[in-house]
Amino acid sequence: MIEVVIADDQQPTRDGLRQLLSAEADITVTGLATDGRDLLAIARRHRPCVVLTDLRMPRMDGIAAIRELTTLDPVPAIVALTTFDTDEYLYGALQAGAVGFLLKDSDPDLLVNAVRVAARGQGLIDPQVTRRLVHRFADTSPRPPTPAAETLTAREKDVLRLVARGLGNAEIAEELTITYGTVKIHVARILAKLNVETRVQAVIYAHRHGLVTWASQP
Repeated sequence: MIEVVIADDQQPTRDGLRQLLSAEADITVTGLATDGRDLLAIARRHRPCVVLTDLRMPRMDGIAAIRELTTLDPVPAIVALTTFDTDEYLYGALQAGAVGFLLKDSDPDLLVNAVRVAARGQGLIDPQVTRRLVHRFADTSPRPPTPAAETLTAREKDVLRLVARGLGNAEIAEELTITYGTVKIHVARILAKLNVETRVQAVIYAHRHGLVTWASQP
């Protein structure tokens, strides 16, 4: 069972997310928080597998809360909720340790899938956000390839390009006609070689260092 804590200062949003996730047989909502401090207290008490948190909240915002959440043991997988006008918050959340980003008006199926993907140790970014996020924080400050990038095998580069397209492990496995387990191994090796912690950071790295370009993306 995937245990989830939801944090948002707007009650309609909290209630809507709770109803959506609680309807899934493999997900249970163990706590609802109204701000960052409330979120930390609930997370310390319940030790959820996944935290779904707004970034703009009173008392302690989502980014500060994410930093604190990453000190817990075990560390929950954190998915940030945002709106179109918060690019700086997105980058801050990424740096703080979020593994996924969703817009509050994302498709419900995408939101449920993001929780499941996060629980498996992966990350998911709303397709509406991906291009804007990477363009602002990668393409605007391009850098030459590093020695670490040169250690990637041809297959690992193929996997990284598909990760950059927003594909999950199962979709990558189907695309490349390899097993799901093999994809997991490739992704783990990519993260280790690039010295990044999340798939999101790997995508930004790939664009920033020229391993992936918008022209190569469908």
